[in-house]
Amino acid sequence: MMSPDLDRATVLADAAAAAGHIARICFKTGPPTWTGVELEWTVHDAADPARPVDRERLRMALGRHSPVTIDGTSPADQLRHGSTVTVEPGGQVELSTAPRSSIAALILATEADIAELSAVLDAAGLVLGRTGIDPWRAPRPIVDTPRYRAMRCVFDRHGPAGRTMMYSTAGLQVCLDAGEPDRLGDRWAAVHAVGPPLLAAFATADRHAGRRTGWASARMAAWLAIDPARTRPVWSPGRPDRDPVAAWTEYALAAPLLCLRDDGPDWTPPPGVTFADWIDGALPRPPTTDDLEYHVSTLFPPVRPRGYLEVRYLDAQPGPEWTVPLAVLAALLADPGTTRAALSVATPVADRWHAAARYGLSDPPLAAAAANLFDLALAALPRLELPPGTHEETSRAIRRRRAAAERGHR
Repeated sequence: MMSPDLDRATVLADAAAAAGHIARICFKTGPPTWTGVELEWTVHDAADPARPVDRERLRMALGRHSPVTIDGTSPADQLRHGSTVTVEPGGQVELSTAPRSSIAALILATEADIAELSAVLDAAGLVLGRTGIDPWRAPRPIVDTPRYRAMRCVFDRHGPAGRTMMYSTAGLQVCLDAGEPDRLGDRWAAVHAVGPPLLAAFATADRHAGRRTGWASARMAAWLAIDPARTRPVWSPGRPDRDPVAAWTEYALAAPLLCLRDDGPDWTPPPGVTFADWIDGALPRPPTTDDLEYHVSTLFPPVRPRGYLEVRYLDAQPGPEWTVPLAVLAALLADPGTTRAALSVATPVADRWHAAARYGLSDPPLAAAAANLFDLALAALPRLELPPGTHEETSRAIRRRRAAAERGHR
């Protein structure tokens, strides 16, 4: 058997070899068991939230939990319940959990790690933000790496939205198992289709750099404006039955390179060279499986397959409210019947990403779809087997969101 290290260095001779590797690493099917979350926050001075927070202050605050991107000597220790801390280009802090086999266990462990992270920051006079985009400060780089420099250079070719995304936004990512092979198509389609109504319902990013933006989610507005070749949805209602693996393979190979790793400090790729072009000989050396895996990590659609399904379209939520969209998504995928019903409800609005970011629940079709999805989530909520207190609190929170959607529908 070939060793993992050798396999990662295997040269990709043609598109078929690349497609086979994508299928192996991006869609790992089986009984849906595990759920994880990744939570991002902007970080602010507790006394003056508009005051810049520099890299050194973050490094000192995070201490042994600092990632190596801000402290090359850090052990990068996990938090007590297994979450990893990273720092994004604009100084946003991200907490990536270990996956759990129950939503209740995930919530309990994540809340404990959030409390630990908050205490560490509080000791340094820092607090976590509560919205999907920095309400007070303009975009400003804090962390500088060859990857981030290359990203900035490529995004700048399309305008300023890339810098806004890199330096000012904060999202909530929910990570769900892909499911059994015969259910993958429905789960893949459903997590895409419910995206616009759930984005609208959980939008928190209407204010940025001290002013109203005119968007319900200026975070998603930034993503939509960067580069559609790497940020548009992979699934669309126009081609609802397309095989997920084939769709993702085509998407990944057609996307331009964002970073071209090198021993030097400049990883900026030649403009317009796609991964398919690289396979066809556009660059001096051929790509390897490791290059392909890195390239896939630079693609940012609303749903990204990473062995599991990484849902990327939600804004960061205030305080403990991150558990509400988590529970809604988990409930909508809790059984095949609910998943199919959610897909049916959401498909008519599944292409309204721009409207969701712009208007939120002020868009009547999105509001109506969100209300119906919340009804489905409430009906399926008992399948999550949450503790009674958590179940009741979550149910009340979903009902409040449903009432807001109903007002938008009217």
